Amino acid sequence: MKGFRTAKKRVEVSVGESVRIVRELQDLSQNQLSELTGIPQSTLSAIENGRVNLGVERAKVLARALKCHPSVLLFPGWDATFESAA
Repeated sequence: MKGFRTAKKRVEVSVGESVRIVRELQDLSQNQLSELTGIPQSTLSAIENGRVNLGVERAKVLARALKCHPSVLLFPGWDATFESAA
């Protein structure tokens, strides 16, 4: 396609920030997300602030509640064209 350029990455997003961004885009508070997932609000805060690792199982629970794929939360900066999956 002529004149097409791929977008440049402008911002690095951490795992916790990706959780916060998706949650806020859906107008959910941490308390509301806690009610939907059964994950304590204090744990959600710790995840969003990088004090606790998200982990695969929590990512699955949060992804169901946030209606997204777990990889969106776990690997926010991963670019398959530049990094090997192995």
